[in-house]
Amino acid sequence: MKNTVELIGYYGDDTIHAQSAWTSTSRELTQDKVDRIPNLLKMLADKGHETPFEKSSLHFLITCDQASHIHLLKHRIGVSINAESARYKELKEDKMYLPDDWSADYGVRLHYWRYKLEEFAQKSNELYHKCLVELTPIIGRKRAKESARYFKLMNSQITMDVMFNFRSFVHFQRLRNSEDAQLEIREIAEQMLSLVKNIEGKPFEYTLKAFNI
Repeated sequence: MKNTVELIGYYGDDTIHAQSAWTSTSRELTQDKVDRIPNLLKMLADKGHETPFEKSSLHFLITCDQASHIHLLKHRIGVSINAESARYKELKEDKMYLPDDWSADYGVRLHYWRYKLEEFAQKSNELYHKCLVELTPIIGRKRAKESARYFKLMNSQITMDVMFNFRSFVHFQRLRNSEDAQLEIREIAEQMLSLVKNIEGKPFEYTLKAFNI
């Protein structure tokens, strides 16, 4: 019932970003140039020279509610997204998201509405499967899958394959890892950032510092 994020791969590092910036002069690495990488990346970020940061990529597998799926799709730059589709397959797992702050710890009324949402979601899932079965012999399975999904609620979860270049990842973090962002998408952004910060060897340490994220 929670939204989850997994970092399934990455390419690049601080050095890749620096070498991309040095392409116009010399990409050859000397110890002096290696020592200058942190300051170079900071200068590039501060001055808005961000194309070198497009040379690395971050690859995530995300399971989240439909509302967060929309947040991932909107306002994106340089982000590739492929998602589980109820148009092509029956969603048999009936994954659902329930807000963490709708619990007994926050009051009886919130706990009541969490229960009602779960109850309503379970009913919608039952109707989804029943509708698909009964409509298939009438309009065909393809159209039945397309139309039965209207019974799915906004808290229905799907799994997505999402890839950012690092420049687009910074844009996403600024937009969604913010107090102004909806809680669910902010938590997803926080999980992503934590995973990137904790990659073994910290390959993006100075890039993250350059953008102050």
